[in-house]
Amino acid sequence: MPQPPASEPTDLVVFGGTGDLSMRKLLPSLHLLDRDGHLDAGTRVVAVSRDGLTDADLRDKAAAAVRSHHEVDDNDGLNSFLDRLSHVTVDVGGDPRGWEDLARALVPGRDRVFHLAVPPMLSGSICRGLRDAGLVAPGARVVLEKPLGRDLVSAREVNAEVAEIFPESATYRIDHYLGKETVQNLLVLRFANVFLEPLWNSRWIDHVQITAAETVGVGGRRGYYDSAGAMRDMVQNHLLQLLCLTAMEPPSSYDRDAVRNEKLKVLQALAPLTGDRVDTDTVRGQYGPGTVGGEEVVGYLDEAGGPSTGDTETFVALRAEVANWRWAGVPFYLRTGKRMAHTRSEIVVRFREVPHTIFPGADGRPGAGELVIRLQPDEGIHLTMSAKEPGAGAPRLRPVPLRLSFADTFPNRSPEAYERLLADVLAGDPTLFVRRDEVEEAWRWVDPVIEAWTDRNTPPEIYPSGSAGPAGAHRLLGRNGRTWYEQEQPR
Repeated sequence: MPQPPASEPTDLVVFGGTGDLSMRKLLPSLHLLDRDGHLDAGTRVVAVSRDGLTDADLRDKAAAAVRSHHEVDDNDGLNSFLDRLSHVTVDVGGDPRGWEDLARALVPGRDRVFHLAVPPMLSGSICRGLRDAGLVAPGARVVLEKPLGRDLVSAREVNAEVAEIFPESATYRIDHYLGKETVQNLLVLRFANVFLEPLWNSRWIDHVQITAAETVGVGGRRGYYDSAGAMRDMVQNHLLQLLCLTAMEPPSSYDRDAVRNEKLKVLQALAPLTGDRVDTDTVRGQYGPGTVGGEEVVGYLDEAGGPSTGDTETFVALRAEVANWRWAGVPFYLRTGKRMAHTRSEIVVRFREVPHTIFPGADGRPGAGELVIRLQPDEGIHLTMSAKEPGAGAPRLRPVPLRLSFADTFPNRSPEAYERLLADVLAGDPTLFVRRDEVEEAWRWVDPVIEAWTDRNTPPEIYPSGSAGPAGAHRLLGRNGRTWYEQEQPR
């Protein structure tokens, strides 16, 4: 991992410090930062929960979490990381003595980061508890996880409650997609390569596809998913952020506000999806039983997690339009789903066909070029262009990919998204985090779609697990003679 910005000795306090997110992502990522020398020697991690653990209990759980996440060769290195960890029991809204114990666990005068790895409805009460206990020292920062609310009203409430205690400059809203190396390379691809900029507009680009597909189902998260659905869980945050980075104008510089200002302009330029457009330009789906990776799986309604309302979408496809001079008339197709045939996240920029071919007798017409930015798996950039096959006679044309594999080109280990984002939080750099106005603008665009789905009471279209999604998603593009990009890149 490249050397991140320098940070000071910090007390990193993780609320929900023994929960799923902490064990799967936060603590393993912090161990990797520590192992690679990117944590200040004085930085400590204080896990806060209601579990009543001792420090030794926490360290045992953390060691198991780290070992299940990545290979650990150097036990001394792991042990030195575990020595940074401690546990404090706090019942938010309960016994005030927990806040007093937390105060005693922190070092006076040291930088403080409060990472709220908890449901968003607890954010306000935690921030007030920190304030009332006198723990919000100058320079303290707070980190918020998604989902930030379930609509515009609730997002504003969460933001307002946090803003009473922490200024916007000290509030870091994580969208882990922004920490992915390939996502950051999208900015470099666009703004450090002059040949692309003249083509990055409606004159040369036919349409853009953004896909985030998973083979897994909701598993034990069905209770959460019934109240969220794919629109809230994926489209409102991850997919709209990728759209912003693809469509934004060049910022004046790579800093905290210049980048986020341009992303906000894209969200503000999104044409509303209302009225008949909800029927024609959106598709909801829900996975039924099927086969994934050779294994038979049950449908969403049969997943563990208690009774279901039955109308939750696990798949969304939609057609978005960025109504400005650069993108007028260029559709952006967004697609996300669970229990799909393959796990992949990618951005596909499909260029227009040549306006006139000089190969009228050729076997095969010059196809539209494609630029594929693969976020996962097999991170890389692929440019497909027409080429002539060797041989005499009329030219035989076929599409040929030019591939940049990040794994082959950059053999050193790439940091995971949370590694990069946690390093930036500790260094006080919010560039890759989502600003309040971005969150609220995204909800302003998404809410009418969800409301229209509710008002129409139309059930989601069932698709077999292990498929490419519901038929309606293919009709969405087929009406204009387009198809989803389905080519699997070789591993």
